[in-house]
Order: sequence, then C-alpha cells, then structure tokens
Amino acid sequence: MVGGGGSVVYWGRKREEFKGIAVIFGWISTPENELKSYVDLYFSLGWNSLVSHADFLTAFYPDRALSMGYVLLNQLVQELRIRPCPVVFVALSGGSKACMYKVFQIIQRTCEGHINLDESRLLRNCVSGHIYDSSPVDFTTDLGLQFALHPAIQKMPRPSKLVSWFAKGIVSGLDGLYLTRFESQRVEYWQTLYSSVEFGAPYLILCSESNHLAPYKSICKFAQRLDDLGGDVKLVKWNVSLHMGYYKHCPIQYRAAVTNLLEKAASVFAQRIQQLDGIHDEISELICNLQNAADDSNESLRRVALGPGDHFFVPTSAENHNNRQSEPLQDEKKQVSVYVPTSPSINANSILGQMLFDVCVPKNVEGWDIRFSGSLNGQPIGSAHRHSPLNGVKCIRRSRL
Repeated sequence: MVGGGGSVVYWGRKREEFKGIAVIFGWISTPENELKSYVDLYFSLGWNSLVSHADFLTAFYPDRALSMGYVLLNQLVQELRIRPCPVVFVALSGGSKACMYKVFQIIQRTCEGHINLDESRLLRNCVSGHIYDSSPVDFTTDLGLQFALHPAIQKMPRPSKLVSWFAKGIVSGLDGLYLTRFESQRVEYWQTLYSSVEFGAPYLILCSESNHLAPYKSICKFAQRLDDLGGDVKLVKWNVSLHMGYYKHCPIQYRAAVTNLLEKAASVFAQRIQQLDGIHDEISELICNLQNAADDSNESLRRVALGPGDHFFVPTSAENHNNRQSEPLQDEKKQVSVYVPTSPSINANSILGQMLFDVCVPKNVEGWDIRFSGSLNGQPIGSAHRHSPLNGVKCIRRSRL
C-alpha cells in the first residue's frame, strides 16, 4: 500500500492467471467497505484490481492528484512490463476528479513531468475500456457542500446544524479564495475527460434519474459529447437508485453490464495486439527483402567481375604525324579495352563461314600485331599493336567491308 496523507494506492485481490486489470478510482464519498465489494466483483470476473482511494482535498488540489497519479501508474507499468494486458479505468463518484483525469494527462504527456515515451506507448496500447459509476461529477459549491459531509453524516435523519454550517463555511471559503483557479481546473477537467476518446476504448456509463450528486442531465450530456467525438458509448440508466447504490440494489443488471464491457475491452486489446504484430511482420519482411535484393545485386556484380569474356584491344598512337619512320611504340602506347559479348559460333568450313571470312577479314593487315587472350581475375592480358602514321590521334583501321 502506497500513499500520502489520507490518499492510498494499493492492489486489491490478485491472481496469477487473470484477464486484465481494473484500475478503480475512489474518493472520500466511497467508503472502504464499498470499494471492497467492487474489488470482489472484478476478481470474480477474472480481473485483478489496482485501487486509488483519494482523500477530500485531492479533488481540489491538482498537484496532489498528479502526485497520486504518478504513484498509481508506476505500480501499473511495473505489472504491464511483465505481462501486457487490457486495462479498464473505473471511476466511482468523485474519483474521476480526484485522480483519474490526471492519470489521463500523464499518459497523454500533456502535463509537467510526464513519463517517457516508451511507458506512454505501453499504457496507450493497454487502455481498453472506461467505466463511470455515478460519475463524472461536476464540482460546484452545492455539490462540494454535499460531498464535504461524510456519508455517515448524510445518513443521519437530522444532521447537526453546527456540522452543516461548518461544512458550508469550508466550501464557501474555498470558492471565495480560489474561484478563478477552480473554474480553470473545471474546464481542464472536462476537456481531459473528453480527450480520452483518443485511446480508442469503449465506455460504460451507469447513472440514475434520482441521483442528485451526479445529475442525469449532466451525465447524458457527457455521454452525448463522447459519442459526437467518435467514442463507443453505452449508457445504462436506473429510474430510482441512490448515488453509488447501483451495484447494491441491482446486482444482476449491474454485473451483466460490466461483464459486457470487460469482454469488449478484451476484444479491443486483442485486435490492437494483432495489428501491432502485423505491422511488425511487414517491417521484418521488408527488411528481409531489402537484404536479399542487396545480396543478389552483390552476387551479380561479382559474377560480372570474375566471369570469363573475350577482349581485344584497339591500339592508339602518340607519335608525330610527320615522323613515319620512328621506332615502334610499346609501353608508351595507350590501349583501349573493348568487351565483346559471347555470341553463337559459326562453322568456318561452311559456305556462309567462307563468305564471311572473305568479306570481313581485311586483305592488308601488314603492320598489325594481334594477340587474343582471355582474362585473369577480371584483368585482360592480351594486346594489339600496330605502327601508325599519325601522331597523337587515336585510330581504328577499317576493313574493306
């Protein structure tokens, strides 16, 4: 159990083989014994529970909520690194304001001191569902007054006037001192809840027409806004039920609705993992194809460099045109290598062979010194020399053809 002040974060009942993790956000309006009943419900459905139980002031001080959010996500990330699984966020009453919306901001990396990118991706891939039970609650003076009174005091038939005046004085004083700050926090709170649509996870919203702390009209407006933003929203309404009393008074219907959402969350997570595996396979296949193409290209170049071929050389001259009686040039002569691809052979004794030989072979080859050779390690070893009457001009003697 980890926490500070009156807020705590702890693991509920855990099993080694589980389907997912339900992160339950409670507040002072949710007694510990009621939280245990929710932990038992999710445990019976095969889900482990990570519980955040915030004190009264955490809902009004964002720094406290942010600190609590980091503690909770640290516990969650440690578990997901061992075994990634679907995660469902469950907001009970004021738990959405006390901690949950700050958890969203941490995952989305929109607040100061956000987590690293790898942890953010891990959490985004695992967030697979949202459940709002008597939530979200809009914090105003009247609602703050009702929440400031402990549930045990609210059940008293005639609460003491002294206690009522004391609670009203605290909430009114907070509104007077932090009116502007509370309003900006309220706008940030609702915008963050709406932004959770980007997680691509379905919503289950449980409400009642007789719930004055989480008014039905306000809940319907919230659900409609999520739907307009592209969220998958299911709204379950009871005609008569107290705040945070849906599971106690309608356990069968409540359990069925939660079971349906958890199954949908597991399906969303499985599809997400399948898509990630498909992307990984495509990238691996692309890299493999590129490697094979590079290997084939290198092999082709190696065959061209080392393969046999026929070469002959056309001599060039650097002698002066007027000096026809000069000595033969040897090392000073530049040579040009021309590659002749191998072609089908012709029988020299045939009629066509004799005709081509008589026509193509020059009659006057005086002054030519022709030597043919293959190649050694890709380098020609033959040469052809002739005496040229030209100086400094490259020449190729034509045949009479």
